Amino acid sequence: MSETTLYRGPSGKGPKIAAIGGGTGLSTMLRGLKRHTNNLTAIVTVADDGGGSGVLRQELGMLPPGDVRNCLEALANVEPLMGELLHYRFTEGSLRGQSFGNLFLAALNGISGGNFNEAVSRMSQVLAITGRVIPVTNANVQLEAELENGARVLGESKIFYCKKREDCRVRRVRLLPECPPAVESALEAIREADMILLGPGSLYTSIIPNLLVEGVAETIAESSALKIYIGNVMTQEGETEGYTNSDHIRAVFEHSLPGLFHLCLVNSATIPADITARYAQEGAEPLRFDKNACAELGVELVSRPVSMVRDGYVRHDPELLAAALLELHAQRSVRIAGLGRYRTE
Repeated sequence: MSETTLYRGPSGKGPKIAAIGGGTGLSTMLRGLKRHTNNLTAIVTVADDGGGSGVLRQELGMLPPGDVRNCLEALANVEPLMGELLHYRFTEGSLRGQSFGNLFLAALNGISGGNFNEAVSRMSQVLAITGRVIPVTNANVQLEAELENGARVLGESKIFYCKKREDCRVRRVRLLPECPPAVESALEAIREADMILLGPGSLYTSIIPNLLVEGVAETIAESSALKIYIGNVMTQEGETEGYTNSDHIRAVFEHSLPGLFHLCLVNSATIPADITARYAQEGAEPLRFDKNACAELGVELVSRPVSMVRDGYVRHDPELLAAALLELHAQRSVRIAGLGRYRTE
């Protein structure tokens, strides 16, 4: 579907979209969506405790800025030099590995009196972003995982290593403290949305943590918006090895509410054999479509060619993914009118 035929709504600014997740998957999708709508809200997890975000969290007592910063960069409308500056990572000294964007947000957090939500709002103004970025909670939360063998690990960044060591699946994750309060503007964005998107991103560390925040899953369930789960292109080493689409969906439902969404967008583009072979060395593979198992969960799979290969890695293509999502939104009126199902391919 071309940009000229995309639904824009009565305001001419496009449909209201609430995109929920974290990591690079969410920011990649936002880069494409911002070309089609101004009514875009990213609701972002704040459970990260590794890398530069973890350092700032420990030393300054602030919420982890990394995932939020990625989304702000994706939605920014600034000169290329400013974009390079935000993305720059120091290579030497005590700041080695730290991004300037993280430090910028940390400084804004300081002058905002430690109000992280206010810091994000101020950075949004500086970057003249399209839409909004909202942390899902202002609570200082940690993520704990329980594996199928009973082993437990505290800390988002430690789950990968623990799962690899124990060599079994994740049974459940939870936030500590449990059921932290949601940022009210995040819930409002979900209530007002025409389309609610979950993913793409790491199942247990980017998507599910948002649904463990008080009121988020319930508000999604109560919404009459089109709700779409965006399936990952590949399984993820240290998190979802061997998972199918229905495994991902079942995990989301078990951590939130059954039937939270009824539509899942998956990739149908062919992945080169040399790329899949390299991923196989890490125990990762293209996500398998088990359509019947998904249907038993009440979820319809819709496939579109939405992936690309860049620098030897498979990623969602921002523009192809955005076009597919907006196409599904445009088809919704046909489905509601009882004229048929979504075009599945």
